[in-house]
Amino acid sequence: MTALLELQNVHTYYGHIHALKGVDLHVNQGEVVTLVGANGAGKSTTLRTISGIAKPKPGKILFEGKDITGMKPHEVSALGIGHVPEGRRIFPLLTVRENLEVGAWSVKSHADIEDRMAYAFTLFPRLKERLAQKGGTLSGGEQQMLAIGRALMAQPRVLLLDEPSMGLAPVLVEIIFEIIQTINAQGTTILLVEQNALMALEVAGRGYVLQTGSVVKHAVARDLLSDEAIRKAYLGEH
Repeated sequence: MTALLELQNVHTYYGHIHALKGVDLHVNQGEVVTLVGANGAGKSTTLRTISGIAKPKPGKILFEGKDITGMKPHEVSALGIGHVPEGRRIFPLLTVRENLEVGAWSVKSHADIEDRMAYAFTLFPRLKERLAQKGGTLSGGEQQMLAIGRALMAQPRVLLLDEPSMGLAPVLVEIIFEIIQTINAQGTTILLVEQNALMALEVAGRGYVLQTGSVVKHAVARDLLSDEAIRKAYLGEH
């Protein structure tokens, strides 16, 4: 079976910093796959490289078997790969509606845009209540909902989620993770980077452990959850 998304021997540099060192991973249709690792391990760089923000040198990225290495971010997005970056990156001076409309930049039909917005509201009813409100005046949790909703406006085949729970109260973290599971159950494949490794591994089917830019372990999530070394290193157990 051809993987929906695949990285082959991906190396990524920021100037002279060798951020990714030969990363190999794959994500199959319908999966939730998570990347586990300490800060600076290369998790966010992996997502940025897939979405075209960073360029692999060398290495190859395949989507549905097609080589997309070196494509620009808007080209990657148009293919069906959505990216919710760390820190949300919503447009603070635009309204909730305008932020969502930006996510549908490639959609020509006004009716389609309204349908997709209605779907976003089924996941995030709070956004409908805030439709005319400026993005920058939303709470942290609402901004995260808006960032995910904006990405879903393009109806991505794969959603790259970078630290969706960062800075959120525990009750909101649970809501966000329930929504991640709902999005996946409705057909969207997810590659998840998340500081809360325990929650990430509980919703994922498989996980990759990154250390200083390299994959050091790959297993089904339940095996990683029961691995003593993983529990000590990433799940806060001693």
